[in-house]
Amino acid sequence: MKLQPKDKKQLLKAALGEIPSDLLIKHVQLVNVITGEIYPANVFVYDGMIAHVEYKNLDADLDKAATVVDGQGHYLIPGFLDAHEHIESSMMTPRNFAKAVLPHGTTTVITDPHEIANVWGMEGVRYMHDSGEDLPMRQLIDIPSCVPAVPGLENAGADFLAEQIEELCGLKRVIGLAEVMDFLAVIHGEDRMMDILKVAEDRGLYMQGHAPYVSGRMLSAYLCGGPNTCHETRASDEGLEKLRSAMYVDARDSSITKNVKDIWEGVKQVKFFDHLCFCTDDREADDILNNGHMNDVVRNAIRCGMDPVTAIKSATYNTAREIKIENLGAIAPGFVADMLLVESLEELKPSHVFYNGELVAENGKLLADIKDESYAIEHRNSMHVKKLSVEDFRIQAPVENGTVKVNLMEYKDLLLSSTLVSCEELPVENGYLKLNDDDLKFVAVVNRHEGHDTVALGVVRGFGTTTGALASTVSHDSHNLTIVYDTAENALLAANELIACGGGMCAVKDGAVLHTLQLPLAGLISLKPAEELAVDNALMKDANRALGLVDMENPLLRIVTLALPVIPEAKMSDLGLIDVLKKEIVPLFV
Repeated sequence: MKLQPKDKKQLLKAALGEIPSDLLIKHVQLVNVITGEIYPANVFVYDGMIAHVEYKNLDADLDKAATVVDGQGHYLIPGFLDAHEHIESSMMTPRNFAKAVLPHGTTTVITDPHEIANVWGMEGVRYMHDSGEDLPMRQLIDIPSCVPAVPGLENAGADFLAEQIEELCGLKRVIGLAEVMDFLAVIHGEDRMMDILKVAEDRGLYMQGHAPYVSGRMLSAYLCGGPNTCHETRASDEGLEKLRSAMYVDARDSSITKNVKDIWEGVKQVKFFDHLCFCTDDREADDILNNGHMNDVVRNAIRCGMDPVTAIKSATYNTAREIKIENLGAIAPGFVADMLLVESLEELKPSHVFYNGELVAENGKLLADIKDESYAIEHRNSMHVKKLSVEDFRIQAPVENGTVKVNLMEYKDLLLSSTLVSCEELPVENGYLKLNDDDLKFVAVVNRHEGHDTVALGVVRGFGTTTGALASTVSHDSHNLTIVYDTAENALLAANELIACGGGMCAVKDGAVLHTLQLPLAGLISLKPAEELAVDNALMKDANRALGLVDMENPLLRIVTLALPVIPEAKMSDLGLIDVLKKEIVPLFV
């Protein structure tokens, strides 16, 4: 598809020089992501589109524009595209998110609102769409494909079938089908998933993938099923295999997971990088304010040894090809006039950000007027939890005293979200399971959605906390109330704190609340702007460190994937311990 001008005939006249352009950016070093060249040029813009790029006669027609910006010899590059993003994971509303990322040069994001969809269903998706209207950036919507992530293994606040996907196709900024996380359902051709993929295919949507560690014939089957992108690629050999299979690899640089370096090490020897893109997936407000957004991802790729022009192309033109928009992501006639002026291709700090030919940010400051809007859904309670007691967080054992063998979830690494199912013998006192190791903690997943009252308890090793209780309603993807704790009393206090404030994150130690990060919108999102939210985030991180999470750069997000049953090999849900690869609930006691 192409993004169209309002009046193509007038654009043609501007291209011919018969009428003045709206904007001329002169004296720039144009970064051409099509040819890989950098050369002096002047760029003429009309009605939000690039009308002409002059590089042969740089003194021609300098008076044929209503507004002239002197680039002073700086580099002109396309505006950045984020190939895969959950705006909810920034903990900001779409409007506050736009205010935060625009000064860093992100002009388009492809957002998957499956976080809020798991809480508020179709209404949540419509909220993310409607509140992202009339912004000086492009927030394109991928329809959530897996709500819940794995049916039958967890309970979410909604259930999306082909019927819901079809209805959401009517939203005007829908561009694709969001990450198809249940890769086993695709590979084995399960009817529910095949019906969803058929809707996307019939509607001409691109299909976003999610295929961690999927390889060989299973990868081939997944690609034959329809999804052809992956932001869950982690290892170097994994990235190479997927590129060789014509899959788009959206190398991720989030606030918790950094995959760009490993992927680049595995693919840097190939000749063509047309299917290599970049994404942030989940990036927090303080990370955006302090480090940047997509400009930071590209900057990190360049530091890993990637050629600057190739890296910029991966965050612009390649991503536009992935989402099937033909005239986005490059600076050429007929393309959308999303552009950045940067003094250095290594630092990538935009002095000017243009969206649709309008100057929307300058020298790190937002110029565009983004009005605050209020929506009823922003003030609705999402914490539908039964009255809890200490007993709800104690695990009754099948024996009165002695020991018992327990299946538990074990983290492979303090910095990774991958886990395995392991078995240990634990003590029992007076009928209740006890912990005999500081590295062991109890875990509870409490359903918080209407119509469900399930609570699952388990044990986790290697999570990282040494004391207290850490609770969160940000718990991908069903976003149930998830708590890692030492005592039932601490767990109950943390749970009740979040129930009272409408959701968020809470740290408790020795019977006292250390800090609560309040996220009243669906238990996922703050209504505060980035600057205020960043302060809250910092306090929450300090509280998490006080519980023992001291060896990771970002302790805030440690808990958020503990209950995501599509990340191998073991995860918790409100139904119990899940063997991800077998798609089975594992009994607690052996």
